[in-house]
Amino acid sequence: MFQRKIVIAGNWKMHKNAAETVAFLEELKKSGRDLGASCEVMVAPTFTSLEAGVKAAKGSNICVSAQNVHWEDKGAFTGEISGPMLNEVGVTHVIIGHSERRQYFGETDLTVNKRIKAAIRHNLIPVFCLGETLEEREAGSTFQVVKRQLVEGLGDCAPESAEKLIVAYEPVWAIGTGKTASPEQAQEVHAFLRLELAEYRGVDFANKVRILYGGSVKPDNTRELMSCPDIDGGLVGGASLKVDDFLGIIEQAS
Repeated sequence: MFQRKIVIAGNWKMHKNAAETVAFLEELKKSGRDLGASCEVMVAPTFTSLEAGVKAAKGSNICVSAQNVHWEDKGAFTGEISGPMLNEVGVTHVIIGHSERRQYFGETDLTVNKRIKAAIRHNLIPVFCLGETLEEREAGSTFQVVKRQLVEGLGDCAPESAEKLIVAYEPVWAIGTGKTASPEQAQEVHAFLRLELAEYRGVDFANKVRILYGGSVKPDNTRELMSCPDIDGGLVGGASLKVDDFLGIIEQAS
């Protein structure tokens, strides 16, 4: 079986100011754990905390990600941030297409595609989110929905290597609800996505892409989820805001 390094990524959403970000990362670094030895660790602070987060993470194996990026390098796009701006701050990853961006801010598969291409152009690793709503799952259209999101989100972009892309499957009905897809449900969708990635860019590419699960990931369900062959880590929301919980997830994933 192809070995992919597990990724545990914390999406902090609209939480933690710069001082709180620094305090969290300092505590994480002081935990004594060999972060990065057995899994890749990433946190995604708010835009105003990115620079402080990058400085605080320096000298560790913790990666720092932005939560969004615009497809243009500059222009009249109030409230947006560009790839060159993120490069200047020093982040390495960017979350794209999160369901909250789709639900509240008009994100579409087309704009996701444009943002992914911008990220790749500026050497930022896209963490490409997709997933179905409760209504779509109950209607039996999960696979059609995630296939559309995957195919249209990637579109005509051509990542040079699998290291340029991380996919995150987040069933919308499990985000912040306390509900978690069963390992069987999650594995079924992850396996389907890997087959679709093979159609897109070949088996070798598909085997290298990390596919994360997101949706109420906690220390007590991490090990079971990560034991599935096509689940390569977690995109963690609420449980990534407390150091002990986040470390618990990292330990269980390891």
